[in-house]
Amino acid sequence: MAGPITVAICGCGSRGLDAYAPYAAAHPDRMKIMAGADPRPERLEKLRNTYGVAEDMCFPSDEAMLAQPKLADAMIISTLDSTHVRNALAALDKGYHILLEKPISADLGECLALREKARETGRAVVVCHVLRYTGFYSTLQALVSGGGIGRLQTIQASENIGWWHFAHSFVRGNWRRQDETSPMILQKCCHDMDIFRWLAGRKCLAVQSFGSLDFFKAENAPAGAADRCCGCPVRDGCIYDAYKVYFSDPHCGIEHIGPQWPVDVVATDPTPEKLRAALETGPYGRCVFRCDNDVADHQTVSMLFEGGLTASFTASAFTEDCHRTIKLTGTKGEIEGDMARNTLVVRPFGQPERVIDLDKQTAAASGHGGGDLGLLDGFFVLLASGGTEALTGIEASVESHVMALAAERSRRTGGALVTLAGFEKEAAD
Repeated sequence: MAGPITVAICGCGSRGLDAYAPYAAAHPDRMKIMAGADPRPERLEKLRNTYGVAEDMCFPSDEAMLAQPKLADAMIISTLDSTHVRNALAALDKGYHILLEKPISADLGECLALREKARETGRAVVVCHVLRYTGFYSTLQALVSGGGIGRLQTIQASENIGWWHFAHSFVRGNWRRQDETSPMILQKCCHDMDIFRWLAGRKCLAVQSFGSLDFFKAENAPAGAADRCCGCPVRDGCIYDAYKVYFSDPHCGIEHIGPQWPVDVVATDPTPEKLRAALETGPYGRCVFRCDNDVADHQTVSMLFEGGLTASFTASAFTEDCHRTIKLTGTKGEIEGDMARNTLVVRPFGQPERVIDLDKQTAAASGHGGGDLGLLDGFFVLLASGGTEALTGIEASVESHVMALAAERSRRTGGALVTLAGFEKEAAD
């Protein structure tokens, strides 16, 4: 394609409008926003004011925009999880290439249907598994695939979600209920399942998982706690008090981080006044012990890959910081990595260790350790070249969803072993 790729954004929320749309301003030679859809008038107003999108190209719903003739070369789909496949299938029928926010769907049958539709249409469907595009994981994958530690034997990884992040997204926020969105192991950790599959370089054969919603429920509420933080008589002693979290907490309070994520999810273009008003009436001002959440707050997964490679993964809400750690062992050495420190320590057996500093300053310049920028670079270069095969295309991405959904099946059945071939066949039938 010549000139900038034109884009319609289906879902102008935190990812669509705040994470992906700014690429158009930074790279006008690659991306131009032509249209957008969102039910919130303030989000469409921001789309018009910031990116000059015409008023008649701003739609109040996904359906309204997808009912129009094709409006752009590509569509970014960043709506709620349950609508991803419905919107993507309609967009493919219209002739769009697609950048699809993860997860694809909590229904494996829908994931398989979208994969088949992409094959039929020959259109690019790129899933936003941004971790593959980070310097951290791409360097790690190159070390492993290059034989730096011999034949890979085990992978151990943890996603430390962060107490404040989990409360924001999975207790008060959009991803709190499995029936409305996705199980936590898919919504939050399909990134990690994708990385396991990529590093392993071979298929996952079986999984087993344990976990539960243990803490964020009514029986753990402090005595006398109200339904909302506003006016709660015990809020001073509660670490989850929404006013502490969104105003003064060093991780996410507006007094420390300014009007960015996650406070810009609580209120559009937040100011202290708008933030306070949102907490008084909106979902993010609710007591974390009196929400309608049902997703697990901690979970472990054990995995068996072809060739005998084994892997283990833990996701937990109960950590101070939000970061990922990983350790890989091979027949000739081991590697340990901490994404927050942005370092990899390579220890070849019988030789001095080597520390690879991946430059925190560069990684901090973009979301997800530089992955958001890498994803967008890759997507627009792919379309400009006329290609359809991407690093995180639909073919590769479905595998991570099979792994995550099989893990959730195991968790909900008391840790039963689930074979992936049988699980996928069941969904396809």
